[in-house]
Amino acid sequence: MAMINEESFIETVYMKGLQISLVASGDGTEVIYHRLEPETMWGIEPEEGWDSLEFLHILSGELTLPYEGESFKAGDSFHKHPITEHYIFKSIGETEFLYVTSQPVFHYYSKATKELMDLSVAIEEKDGYTVDHCQRINKLSMMVGEEMGLEKKRLKSLNIASFLHDVGKLKIPLEILQKPGKLTSDEWMIMKQHSRYGRELLENIGLPFLKEAGKVVEQHHERYDGKGYPYGLEGDNILTEAAIISVVDSYDAMTSNRIYQKARAKEVAFNEILRCRGTMYNPQVVDVFLALKNKIIL
Repeated sequence: MAMINEESFIETVYMKGLQISLVASGDGTEVIYHRLEPETMWGIEPEEGWDSLEFLHILSGELTLPYEGESFKAGDSFHKHPITEHYIFKSIGETEFLYVTSQPVFHYYSKATKELMDLSVAIEEKDGYTVDHCQRINKLSMMVGEEMGLEKKRLKSLNIASFLHDVGKLKIPLEILQKPGKLTSDEWMIMKQHSRYGRELLENIGLPFLKEAGKVVEQHHERYDGKGYPYGLEGDNILTEAAIISVVDSYDAMTSNRIYQKARAKEVAFNEILRCRGTMYNPQVVDVFLALKNKIIL
């Protein structure tokens, strides 16, 4: 493990799976320390008018670029000037690296991270079931998205939206959210607003990538046959990222103990998803999800 003197950190922000710390800055250049937990995604992307050198130096662990088939271990470096495409890295084991940029980004970067952290903490405080659930949805959704070969920009939206897909529940009254029995028709109408509330919450933060994720969050309860909510979208009018979350969310709901039902056996859940292929769920997503069954069960 590389030795980093924490007293040199100017500012530090923590989020699930990620720690970022501003180590040094001057003349517009910033050096930002990163520590990623195992299997954490991290990325950089092009931005109009941004002409910065982007440099990564691996201190410990390993970062991979799965879609480029590249891997970077302790002592390796990666750099681009300027960034012209999306790069999504994945940590193999706990990984530390220094990120050096010739234009200041930490204030914007830490704001985005803090906003996401605050949302995840707020969900946990509102409904303890939700955070573990969201972590599972994130992991399974990314497995499916990667297997389907989604482009990197869409994978980034999927990564955020799958974790925050239930963020709109922050605006649902607790007596409805945690009701042990069946919801009344009026209560159900209120509950169904959570996907729209989720988009609004993410849009209101004002960060472009959260706005994109918000579109996915809003659609994750749409159905392939057009009988979902909030808009009754159908078929390919539903974002693929949302269709992925829909399948994964249903599987996790069926196989988890909840206030109003006991967990079903995993094989029962797989069969139910297969039964609803082409009605509730996008057929292509179902096929990929079921093809990953052995990995999902582990």
